[in-house]
Amino acid sequence: MDILSFVSSNGAAPRKLERIESCPGEGFVWLDFTREQEQNWPETVQGLGCGQLHERHARDSLNPAHPSFFDSTSDYDMVIFRGLAPEMEDNQFSTHPIAFFLFDRLLVTVQPGGSRSVKAVKERLLSQNGRVPANPAALMHLILNAMVDRFLALREPLTQQMEVWMQRLLDPRRRGDKWYRVMSHRSQLRRLETLCDEQEDALVTWRDSSRLEISESLHVRYTDLLEHIRRVAKFAISQQHEVEGLMQLHFAALSHRTNEIMRVLTVLSAIFLPLTLIAGIYGMNFEHMPELHTRYGYYYTLAGMLLLVALLLGWFRWKKWF
Repeated sequence: MDILSFVSSNGAAPRKLERIESCPGEGFVWLDFTREQEQNWPETVQGLGCGQLHERHARDSLNPAHPSFFDSTSDYDMVIFRGLAPEMEDNQFSTHPIAFFLFDRLLVTVQPGGSRSVKAVKERLLSQNGRVPANPAALMHLILNAMVDRFLALREPLTQQMEVWMQRLLDPRRRGDKWYRVMSHRSQLRRLETLCDEQEDALVTWRDSSRLEISESLHVRYTDLLEHIRRVAKFAISQQHEVEGLMQLHFAALSHRTNEIMRVLTVLSAIFLPLTLIAGIYGMNFEHMPELHTRYGYYYTLAGMLLLVALLLGWFRWKKWF
C-alpha cells in the first residue's frame, strides 16, 4: 500500500506517508492498494472512519473481469475503469480494471499491480512536476487521463499493423494464409469499441450523478477526457471499416486472378480443340482414307494446324481476350 497526503490549502507536493490512523482533517489522502497482494484493503479503509464501505463494492474491486462501471452511496462514489495492461503480447492488447473510491477527503485506488498510469502519476506528483490536484476527483482525473493517453498511443501500432497486413494480403505472390490474424485484429477493434462505450457511460454517469462538488474547470477537464475516449472509439470503428474494405479488396483481387487463369485455360482449350479434332480424324484406322496416301499430306496438315493456331490467336487478340 502506498499513502500520499495532499494539503490542498497551499498546493504543495504530496508527502509519502508510512501509515495513517484516521481520515484527514484537511486536504485529502490517496491510498493505493494492489489487488492480488492486499485483498483485505476494505478493513484498512474502514478503520480510518471516512465512511462505511459496501461489501458488494469491495468484491467488485477485486474482480479482474469487471467492466467499467459507476455506483455510489451516501459516503463515497465508486468508479471502475478498465485500462491497458502493461505489456502487449503478439500485438494483442489486454485490459485490467482499476477501482476508484472517492470519499470527501480520501481517494482509494485498487489496481492489479504494475499499472504504468498509476506509477507515472505518482512519480510526477512526488517530483513536483505539474499541477497538484486539490481533491480526490481531480486526482482521479490525472490517473484516468494517463490511462486514456495509453489508448490514444495504441492507435499508431494498430494502424501500422493494419498496413502490413494490407500489403501482404494484396500481394499476388503471397498466399492469403494470414486471415486468422486479420480476424483477430477485427475482434480486438470490436473489444476496443465496446470498452470505450463502457468507459464513456461510466464517466458520464459519474459526472452527472456524483455526490461530490465538481468545479467548472474540473468539469471541463472531464469533458475533454470523454472526448479523448470518443476519439479512440471512432478510431476503432474506422479501423473495422478498413478491415471490411481489405476483405472486399482481397476477394476482388482473388476473383480477378481466378478469372485471368480461367481466361488462359479457355484460350488454350479453344486452340487445342480443333487440333485434337484434326488429329483424331486422321488417327482413325480406316483402310480407305485417300488423304493418307497424299505425298505431302503430313506437311499440308501440319501447316494447316499451325495456320489455324495463328488465326485463332489473332482473333482472340483482336477480341482482347488476353
